[in-house]
Amino acid sequence: MNPRNHLIVFVKAPRLGRVKTRLAADIGLVPAWEFYRRTMTDVVGRLCRDPRWRCWIAVTPDGAVSELRSRFPRSTVIPQGRGDLGRRMARVCNALPPGPAVIVGTDSPGVARAHVAQAFRALGRRAAVFGPAADGGYWLVGLRRRPAIPDVFRNVRWSTRFALADTLANLACAPALLETLVDIDDGDSLARWRAGGRKLSGGAP
Repeated sequence: MNPRNHLIVFVKAPRLGRVKTRLAADIGLVPAWEFYRRTMTDVVGRLCRDPRWRCWIAVTPDGAVSELRSRFPRSTVIPQGRGDLGRRMARVCNALPPGPAVIVGTDSPGVARAHVAQAFRALGRRAAVFGPAADGGYWLVGLRRRPAIPDVFRNVRWSTRFALADTLANLACAPALLETLVDIDDGDSLARWRAGGRKLSGGAP
């Protein structure tokens, strides 16, 4: 049997005051929390109903696994584990069955199934693929995983404009790059996204 494609959606349990804290500083705790819940539900609902890949939802904190399983009963929910974002992404990738792995978050509401499909196609030619974010980070990372790329997330300055550059510096090969999308982290990025006519397809869960 050929190795299967794996899509992992990294999420935080949607708890008031624990998600979108930078956005909350600009628009308020409750609006930021509601935006995160809608975005998470919309992204998971859009991406995890595609038979071209198996969908995993990796949640933090680990104790929220049961909560997310109830929310998304059709997906496999797993804990992210401890450590910074790089350690958690590496741990989840290493724990999966064989096959290419693509990780997305929920900071970029514009991510679509076409993006994920493009990433898996790119992994047929390249060992790694990234979806750059406008703020210097990335909204998608994909690894072919065979051969493995050691320490791909080592010494990355997460949540800064250097995150993508630091990760690329760990690679000994040229990755594929997808289009640049906007990460919604604060009031300014939310305003730019809305000014572009973007909206979420789902209502509040």
